[in-house]
Amino acid sequence: MRRIRYSVAMSLDGYIAGPDGEFDWILMDPDFDFVGMSEQFDTYLLGRRTFEVTRSHGQGAMPGVRTFVFSRTLQQSDYDDVTIVGENWRQVVQSLREEEGKDLWLFGGGSLFRSFAEEGFVDTVEVAVIPVILGGGIPLIAEPSGRISLTLKEHTVYEKTGIVGLVYAVNSATQS
Repeated sequence: MRRIRYSVAMSLDGYIAGPDGEFDWILMDPDFDFVGMSEQFDTYLLGRRTFEVTRSHGQGAMPGVRTFVFSRTLQQSDYDDVTIVGENWRQVVQSLREEEGKDLWLFGGGSLFRSFAEEGFVDTVEVAVIPVILGGGIPLIAEPSGRISLTLKEHTVYEKTGIVGLVYAVNSATQS
């Protein structure tokens, strides 16, 4: 079964985006192999707000990568380069997990992560902690959320920027 990996950048105070969805505070460390990481995925899973923010910055669908946008308001007829997923999202996610292929990148945001975690769909939480305090914004996971128990699998300190990469396995039996 393919894994769903929630992989995001987060401020030190726990936000994955600023109050208006901004992400200009996210540093790119020269020692981090973003291309290599991206090649581990063939499918992106995005919430509506993350999709709209990335789309407004000219970042559309990636060639060779399927993009699924989870929304109760967007209409498939308005988008030909992504798949809009609505009320049947649980079945779609389960079907994607059962397909052959690379891992699935739960790209954002905090509300989608909460929904996926509540269903037991998230396998890893991978956070790049950026050395900045935003003071507000979109949290790593939307409230209210149940407790999610994690086990640290990897950690990397990027000396040039001060970013700390953390990879946790989700302990599925302890999600509540």
